[in-house]
Amino acid sequence: MERYNNLNKQYINGHWKDGSEDDRIQDINPFDNSVLLDIRCAGLGELDEAYEAAHQAAKTWSATLPQERRDILLKAAAILEARKDEFAEWIAKEAGGAHAKGEIEVMLAREVILEASSFPSRMHGQILASSTPGKESRVYRKPLGVIGIISPWNFPVHLSMRSIAPALACGNTIVVKPASQTPATGGTLLAKLFEEAGVPAGVFNVVVGKSSVIGDPFVQHPIPKMISFTGSTPVGQNIGKLAGEGLKKVALELGGNNVFIVLEDADIDQAVAGGMMGKFMHQGQICMAINRFLVHEKVYDEFRDKLVARTKELKVGDPLQRETDIGPLIDEKQVKRIQKDVEESIAQGAKLEFGGQAEGAVLYPTVLSQVRNDMPIAQNEIFGPVAALIPFKDDEEMLRLANELNFGLSGALHTRNVERGVQLARQVETGMIHVNDQSVNDEPNAPFGGEKESGMGRFGGEWVIEEMTRVQWVTVQHTPREYPI
Repeated sequence: MERYNNLNKQYINGHWKDGSEDDRIQDINPFDNSVLLDIRCAGLGELDEAYEAAHQAAKTWSATLPQERRDILLKAAAILEARKDEFAEWIAKEAGGAHAKGEIEVMLAREVILEASSFPSRMHGQILASSTPGKESRVYRKPLGVIGIISPWNFPVHLSMRSIAPALACGNTIVVKPASQTPATGGTLLAKLFEEAGVPAGVFNVVVGKSSVIGDPFVQHPIPKMISFTGSTPVGQNIGKLAGEGLKKVALELGGNNVFIVLEDADIDQAVAGGMMGKFMHQGQICMAINRFLVHEKVYDEFRDKLVARTKELKVGDPLQRETDIGPLIDEKQVKRIQKDVEESIAQGAKLEFGGQAEGAVLYPTVLSQVRNDMPIAQNEIFGPVAALIPFKDDEEMLRLANELNFGLSGALHTRNVERGVQLARQVETGMIHVNDQSVNDEPNAPFGGEKESGMGRFGGEWVIEEMTRVQWVTVQHTPREYPI
């Protein structure tokens, strides 16, 4: 397979070029610290050039026939399928994702493109009833124009595509700023994909640069009508503030402190299986990953023992090896942050059941029992392979524990009584929750998003069409109207 090249360049108006800043971004493999790419950073000049290119291309792209936009998206999906091994390898090298994670991520990204390929023919208007005689009342749906997309490092291919494909499908043009840790999988690799699929120059642009230089200007620039961001809550709050000053739309998918609830009548083996997936997939570096296991005291010991036994079986190592379950975190700074929370929680009474050690950026899978909601490992978003087990005695206590922290992205609840489970799940203050499953679920035709400090806006299906378009009310007075003045 011919490898993509120029991944260390900016992609602006259909051209691959170096940035103008003296500063550079080194794209580092978190497992062995090898340099994957050396990129000369974009500055304010490149940012302005990219937004201007997108602005100039917007009118033509929005007028492109729906079947033409659809066909480009379908071609991109076909190319991604053909190059899935290459993309999965880049996910392993750049983001530390194990083989299974890379395969899942590429599959999810392809599904997003396929769902979005239907959007050009789903941008429906309406004819409304009018209270004025002889008046026809119409509602037209149109693209926003230019959308700025800031993508994360944890699921860079999928979470970038979740904004890229719908934006393009709805007739918008885009500028993408990928995370510095994953400039290829979050940006330039995707630009290559759509360039090969036939996206016209200026429709898709990528700027790779330091947030200290182009971060705030990316949001404040007068051209974009919307900013789509996936990342931490503090950064998202700042983006929301800056975008609000410019009256821009925002879609913010932020941090999570997701609960995995095990009721006293749960199938424990199934709950453990779900808990392993929801906690340890991609080393727990997923916004939807389980942060707190809330387990009924009657089944607490059984669940803990079986979860610890399964955790001990996980294989830790190089994510390029197919047998690896747990690869590195994105960098050693994350390891030290998590270990600090683990140590402080143990000092406050939590019990280390297994794990805790690290080698470089690899943090071994860890289980803590007797955790409380006021401990650091429960209060903070872990974003790593640490399972924190909290006992509860009844439904009232469980709901209090689930809801008292100010996040609400995803969650899961296990019970043999499905209707009871649904009634309790609906009382958990979260944008998404899954009965008898785990918290890491994302389907391209379903609404994805959080409550409270976990963000605002929704991705997926008709909900993301609403986010990335605008409506215009147009009326036609077919017969002469009588006016009171």
